[in-house]
Amino acid sequence: MRARQRGLGWFGFLIVVAIAVAVAYYAYKGIWQADEAQPSCAASRNYCIKTCRRTTTEAPEAQRCQEACQREADTCAASGR
Repeated sequence: MRARQRGLGWFGFLIVVAIAVAVAYYAYKGIWQADEAQPSCAASRNYCIKTCRRTTTEAPEAQRCQEACQREADTCAASGR
């Protein structure tokens, strides 16, 4: 009894196609959609403020951090982004 080797078959072919589609999708997102991933000035400011709240424990330190966030947001808005 000798079994013949058939190659990949339909299931193997579908696996190879699924992997190729996944690679193509992530390559597309990485190459052509990289510019859309930049957050707006308001979103950047909100993230900065949230980070200040999490990392600072003293009120004066938190105030300085939030003021720095506001300065960065003002600079961002002035640059027209």
